[in-house]
Amino acid sequence: MLWYNHLYVGEKAKKHRFTIIQKLRKNQIQPGIYVITPASNPNNIMDIYSTMMLFEAPIETKEWMVIGIADGYQEALELCREIVDAMYQKTGAFCLREFLEEK
Repeated sequence: MLWYNHLYVGEKAKKHRFTIIQKLRKNQIQPGIYVITPASNPNNIMDIYSTMMLFEAPIETKEWMVIGIADGYQEALELCREIVDAMYQKTGAFCLREFLEEK
């Protein structure tokens, strides 16, 4: 699992940031915790994965680049909005790769 240097963390997730990251590194399932990654489909910008799904057998072999963590799906959606807003402000486009490389 790769970690973005400027990891986005939701407000509720900030309280348990260290614990969440440590458990993710140990591949431990955490109900209610979501990670945001660059999209696997080129037609999308980002993917949101529950940690319940993240470590399932067919998916676990993928190398993940985590750009955000959230406590709850609603917070994950808000965090995606925040990332998209920052991306558009900085690059003037919806190219996540450019945004992550610039930052």
